[in-house]
Amino acid sequence: MFNQMKAEYFHRIDETDDAIFYGQPRLVKHIDDSACVALTNYFRMVLPADSDLLDLMSSCFSHLPEELSYKSVTGLGMNKVELDGNPQLTSRVVHNLTNDPTLPFDDHTFDGCVVTVSVQYLVNPVVVFQEIGRVLRPRSPCIISFSNRCFPTKAVAVWHNLDDQDRAKLVGHYFVVSKKFGPYEVLNISPKHDKTDPLFVVCAKTAP
Repeated sequence: MFNQMKAEYFHRIDETDDAIFYGQPRLVKHIDDSACVALTNYFRMVLPADSDLLDLMSSCFSHLPEELSYKSVTGLGMNKVELDGNPQLTSRVVHNLTNDPTLPFDDHTFDGCVVTVSVQYLVNPVVVFQEIGRVLRPRSPCIISFSNRCFPTKAVAVWHNLDDQDRAKLVGHYFVVSKKFGPYEVLNISPKHDKTDPLFVVCAKTAP
C-alpha cells in the first residue's frame, strides 16, 4: 500500500487554503495532560541538551523539559499568535508547508526536530521529511508523535483509513523513502491510565 503513495491518499475534506483554517489562534494543548507528560519525558531522554532544536508545525506549546536549557528552539508554524505565546521558542517562523514544503533554513542547522501531533496534516510528507533531513546535522533525531486526535477535515485521507499501528508504519515509510535517515523505531508511550489520550512516537536519526 505505502509503496504506491497515490495522490488521492493526501486529499483532504477541506482543501481551502490552510491559512484560513489556521488563522484563528488555538491556544490549547492538543493532547491531554497525561499524554503531555509522557511526551516531555520522552523528549528528556532523546533530545540533546544545549542544542539547536526545530519544533516543526509548532503551536503555543512545545512540551520540552523545562529544567533543560537549549541553545535555541525554533518554532515553525501557521499562526503567529500561537507561536508568540510559546515561551520555549527562541525564534518563530510563520510558514505554510502545504503551499511550500521547503524549509527556510540552511543545511545542518539543527541538532533535533520534533513534529508533535501534526504529521497527519502533511500533504507533501516525503518532501518535508527530506527537508528535515537536510536541515538536521548528522546523527540528529527527528521525533514524530501522534495520538487519536486531529482536525478531521484537514487530516489527509490515508490517515483516516489506518489504525495506530499502520499510522506508525506510514510515518516510518516517510523516513525510509526520504533517504535521509537511518532505521526508525516505533514506541507506544501512552500513559498507563484509563481514559487518557494514547500517544505514539516514531523516531529516526539522520545518517552519519
